[in-house]
Amino acid sequence: MAETYDLILKGGTVVNQDGEGLRDLGIRDGRFAAIGDLSRASAGEVVDCRGLHLLPGVVDSHVHFREPGLTHKEDLETGSRAAVMGGVTAVFEMPNTIPTTTGAAALADKVKAAHHRMHCDFAFYVGATRENTADLAELERLPGACAIKVFMGSSTGSLLIDDDDGVRAVLKAISRRAAFHSEDEARLNERMHLRVEGDPSSHPVWRDAQAALMCTQRLVRLAHETGKRVHVLHVTSKDEAEFLAAHKDVATAEATPAHLTLSAPDCYERLGTLAQLNPPIRDAAHQAGLWHGLAQGVIDTVGSDHSPHTREEKSHVYPKTHSGMTGVQTLVPVMLDHVNAGRLSLQRFVDLTSAGPARVFGIAGKGRIAAGYDADVTVVDMKRRETITDAWIASRAGWTPFNGVSVTGWPVGTVIRGHKAMWDGELSAPSLGERVRFLETLSC
Repeated sequence: MAETYDLILKGGTVVNQDGEGLRDLGIRDGRFAAIGDLSRASAGEVVDCRGLHLLPGVVDSHVHFREPGLTHKEDLETGSRAAVMGGVTAVFEMPNTIPTTTGAAALADKVKAAHHRMHCDFAFYVGATRENTADLAELERLPGACAIKVFMGSSTGSLLIDDDDGVRAVLKAISRRAAFHSEDEARLNERMHLRVEGDPSSHPVWRDAQAALMCTQRLVRLAHETGKRVHVLHVTSKDEAEFLAAHKDVATAEATPAHLTLSAPDCYERLGTLAQLNPPIRDAAHQAGLWHGLAQGVIDTVGSDHSPHTREEKSHVYPKTHSGMTGVQTLVPVMLDHVNAGRLSLQRFVDLTSAGPARVFGIAGKGRIAAGYDADVTVVDMKRRETITDAWIASRAGWTPFNGVSVTGWPVGTVIRGHKAMWDGELSAPSLGERVRFLETLSC
């Protein structure tokens, strides 16, 4: 008797840990049930994927969806809508909201607000403060928590632990890997006078590469001292990449599509404050260093650092402008364009956006196309050429620094636990987002 499935994705090129090959994917009860030739099987729906590539669902482990308190920029629904429109199946959202996500009640509120309202699956960072350090061991194990987040340099919001004693206390309190915004606050304060009014190209002069390197060196030293694991977010300099290569025992690292694609001074000349990020977009030499680090395996994940602000907030005179840009919807097409340009393989892209986040954060049941895993698939057309436009952006912010950029490689489907959240540019299911589970907290 022929096997029956809920959904069969038929005839696509599956890209996974064992290479690339033409295979069918059979999905039942939200999980992969069979991989291979399913020509004799039947299903409630069969989707013809000939000419398309089927990737393990892309996880964007670094987004700011601004809810609660800053929902004029974004919220959990609009941000997740942008995610699935861009082929992203799960996101990890940051704690620098108003109020901050620093306690059990705030985390529970987010999980409740996200359930079946977000279009993709989700988890949330818990922000570390001096006041909640003693509670972090409990907080990091709560349902929906992906990790503790520490701001060692000030950015958007009020969260900040900038001294060694404070960071050491955080590391001693936790058992899971923590994520860090790594810029040396003292150096940022010392160099604030280097900001030039009206000139966003002075942003990387103020927040220079040395500020990032100094902080990352301190962080790694403290990680070794306490025997804990750290994840350095948005690495921006060749110096950090070179340093981290010698410390992979304790430190994993993230790069963003923006830092891998845009470079100074051109980005500031073309985009002005739309290119303003923390840490900043740097020059081509640092960008080349990031690509070298990615090629050498120093970079473990690519996350968008989707950090939307309104056009009005970005139109003030520097430095009174907000740092951040949209990115969750453009992560896949921008990185696929790099694949087509030969800067990385499609398998390396999969490693950075699915297997990598699963490995770094200990995600349960995601990150691979394998029997028993959640049936998350990012379906892409590697030959499709499109132009990214502001009109395509589903974020409430409504703009992208890649407006007008033509790319080759495009997300055509987002399948999450066996349901089509997006297909060919259209939302094709109600929002059914569920919280991501983690190996270290499976009982939660």
